[in-house]
Amino acid sequence: MAMAEVSIVPVGTGSPSVSSYVARCLDVLEASGLSYRLNPMGTVIEGELDRILEAVRKMHESALAAGAARVLTNIKIDDRTDKKLTIDGKIEAVRRKRGR
Repeated sequence: MAMAEVSIVPVGTGSPSVSSYVARCLDVLEASGLSYRLNPMGTVIEGELDRILEAVRKMHESALAAGAARVLTNIKIDDRTDKKLTIDGKIEAVRRKRGR
């Protein structure tokens, strides 16, 4: 199980607002069936790495299809083989170490 943080930035849209592009990307991600969590600066996705990368490619392409002249996509991948990674598990591990 892998986890990836993705940020997709449409450029050349004619507007500083990109929330409609983000909404479209999330529609694509939901259709993938992968678990995810949106945050103010990107989206964290968990699942099999090949499925994550396929979903990110489709998200990237959806921003282009929606009219962005250029799309910048950043991906940070955490792929651990010794135990299962989950979004909640990573957060809980830090909370436990802080005594909360």
